[in-house]
Amino acid sequence: MLGEGGVISLVGAGGKTGLMFKLAHELAISGESVLTTTTTKIYEPLPEQSTHLIISESVSGMLVKAQAALKDRRHITGAFEKLSDQRKLRGFTPEFVQAISDSHLFRWILVEADGAAGRPLKAPAELEPVIPDCTTQVVGIVGLNGAGQPLSDQWVFRPERFEKLSGLAQGSAVTEAAIAAVLVHEKGIFKNAPAAAVHTVFCNQADVPRNLAAGRHIAHALIEKKRTGLNRVVLGQTQFEPPVIEVYDLTTDSEYET
Repeated sequence: MLGEGGVISLVGAGGKTGLMFKLAHELAISGESVLTTTTTKIYEPLPEQSTHLIISESVSGMLVKAQAALKDRRHITGAFEKLSDQRKLRGFTPEFVQAISDSHLFRWILVEADGAAGRPLKAPAELEPVIPDCTTQVVGIVGLNGAGQPLSDQWVFRPERFEKLSGLAQGSAVTEAAIAAVLVHEKGIFKNAPAAAVHTVFCNQADVPRNLAAGRHIAHALIEKKRTGLNRVVLGQTQFEPPVIEVYDLTTDSEYET
């Protein structure tokens, strides 16, 4: 499903970091070289997420260190600097990611290109998300735990923007139709995504029957919209196995495959 390599940018809310490291782990096990990084900020990875971290303020320095590290491992995490007061990492600029991609040192570069402050749902601000132009696939993540919850700051990052894009009033229950509306809106989750990139919706937290049903409603709402610019909807989870439960192809008449 992923292809032969490229840059995958993860946007949205409700599991970007978990999905990024899960993908990296699977790709590394299969023998692929993988860089995980961010164009915003992420917490410094735990040992089970990534065992090798490179901090570099220059592309050349990053590549030299990475080339040495790849001799005995397949997965590396890179960042521009450590933020001393937050246990967080500040990531690379899109231009920095482009330069690393141009080096062809890594088969895959996975980029967390958005922030959501731990909420399961979000709508992006004016300068979000920060997606490198070299991105070949964009994954828009939806945390299904937010479906049916009030449109408020507790469940939605930037609720005032979500209100504008979805048409819901703040305090109303977030419907699957509202989530689908934000997914396809030109100022929604996929804003700033390169037009040529593959657009995938990943509905996370589908391990609970209620959430799985919500994910199916979102997928069918997107199927009904037609010509959304999206390629597929994946229902799954980042915490449990299997990570993928159902895949809905939005480019053909086939509704889904399990």
